[in-house]
Amino acid sequence: MSSVVRAGASRVSLSNLRAALGSLHDKKRVGRGQGSGYGGTSGRGHKGAKARSGNGKPKAGFEGGQTPITKRFPKKGFVNPNRKVYAAINLDRIQHWIDQGRLTSSPDQPITAKDLLFSGCLHNVHDGVKLLGNGAQFLKTPVHIVPSRASKSAIKAVEANGGSVFCQYYNPLALRDCVKGRTDRIAAAPTRRNDILWYTDWKNRGYLSPEAVGKMPLVSERWKQLSRQLLSFKTQSFNKKPTENTASA
Repeated sequence: MSSVVRAGASRVSLSNLRAALGSLHDKKRVGRGQGSGYGGTSGRGHKGAKARSGNGKPKAGFEGGQTPITKRFPKKGFVNPNRKVYAAINLDRIQHWIDQGRLTSSPDQPITAKDLLFSGCLHNVHDGVKLLGNGAQFLKTPVHIVPSRASKSAIKAVEANGGSVFCQYYNPLALRDCVKGRTDRIAAAPTRRNDILWYTDWKNRGYLSPEAVGKMPLVSERWKQLSRQLLSFKTQSFNKKPTENTASA
């Protein structure tokens, strides 16, 4: 807090602390006579909606009583709350960045969303990175990459060239931590049924599939545990309660 010290004071104490000049103002008192300039109608004028107590501005979209435009236009469709927008990246663009020396990859240090964003290969990661197979004929370098999704043609082209693709699930917070390089928080695991089935399937190169857990060079114990837990339903058996025949003989 700014303060003004009295002239000649030896030190600052509670007795000589003052508020900064111009920081305090007198309260505006209305309805205290015409001489104050705010008497009578207290600066609100005569009558009208704006002169009434408790009345603020009309709500957003109010058009004076006529049917607002939001009601006059028909509605169609809906907004999917689970919709995701992926940042698409093609193989030819990745190869071009590698040729320029702006991207490098190895089994121990694969290409992530952070590398693609900081190298300028992508301008926004949106809800994740999806690897597409366009320009596969230009790919000549083994590429090791960890996107959120990958097309089957891209997986086939990368693996045919000696590379690897492992798709990892990211929620918004985990994706932000990946881009910022934070490792102090535990990454989220898929919870929706569609995501669980997708990331535990080897044909999608899901990182929680048993094949991926066995082949990935960098696998945490948590991923192994999640893979076992999320796939346990395939080996579980349920005993059905026998139905009793109540019909009389």
